Amino acid sequence: MQRRMSVSLFIIGFVTLLSLGIFISSSFLKTLNINEKLTQLVAKELPTYHFVLIGEEADNDYWRLVEKGAKEAENYFDVHVEYKGPKRSNIKEHLKLIDMAVASKVDGIITQALTEEEFVPAINRAIESGIPVVTIDTDAPSSDRVAYIGTDNYYSGLLAGKALIEDTEGEVSVGIITGNFNSEHQQLRVQGFKDMIKDIERIKVVAVEESNISRLEAEQKAYQLLRTYEEINAFYGTSALDGIGIVAAKNKVNVNDLYIIAFDTLDETIKLLEGNEIHAVVVQKPFEMGFKSVEVLMESFIYQPKSIVNHTETKIIRKADLPDLETEMHLIRE
Repeated sequence: MQRRMSVSLFIIGFVTLLSLGIFISSSFLKTLNINEKLTQLVAKELPTYHFVLIGEEADNDYWRLVEKGAKEAENYFDVHVEYKGPKRSNIKEHLKLIDMAVASKVDGIITQALTEEEFVPAINRAIESGIPVVTIDTDAPSSDRVAYIGTDNYYSGLLAGKALIEDTEGEVSVGIITGNFNSEHQQLRVQGFKDMIKDIERIKVVAVEESNISRLEAEQKAYQLLRTYEEINAFYGTSALDGIGIVAAKNKVNVNDLYIIAFDTLDETIKLLEGNEIHAVVVQKPFEMGFKSVEVLMESFIYQPKSIVNHTETKIIRKADLPDLETEMHLIRE
């Protein structure tokens, strides 16, 4: 009996030791594999430069195209581009992101500058810390920024006004939905439009409302204007979601004869243009802005950029222009 117990204990001990040995060996091999992977990661050459791109609103289709252009530049330059932005358009959060980028000691900052008063000090603080800044989409010309890349916003307003004059006849009463009253690029788009039509007696602006860069708010404000001013027979939306909201309001009120100018080539906007619910679209080049901003910021480490102000192309498209636009957008999405 004692002999059997001894044999049993021996077998149990042997099996336990064997299992323990297998476990230790397995753990050791796993550790080796992890260390090998870490070594490979460390050995992999990381980009020399780290830029931060700060947009007006993080998950906005327009700013996603800007981000896509900036990320494309990573294939051509020794740089990693990190994309950030407030959840909703918010000047305080935007400024905080600039300060955080400065505190993180990034190599360069690409940012929209929504207002001169608030953004100039933030940009200059970055410059004083040795971090070059490129403004994109909206400029802060009185700051020490390296360069501006983006639309000539006043000119885009002129183009919208010109399209309205060319496409309409008779008395025209216009409602304007703009992204934000405090944003300088939105102000310039409105002012350019007003200046273009000011000497055309048959056209007048009835009211201007802000959408806060929200499709839903654009719809609500357009709906209110249509209910308040029965004479409105044209709309101009100055930010990417405004045109979509205006069409939704038009369909609620059941107005048939309403001329609409929208901004930016979002997929839904293009579908509405194709369906004759939007009549003209102001086209910007967000992908090009993103790519060019990285290129110019890289240039700043070697020499002064060739142009301090770099205006990207702005144009008006109508339904007849869609085939050319589709070809262009296809190339961007590839």
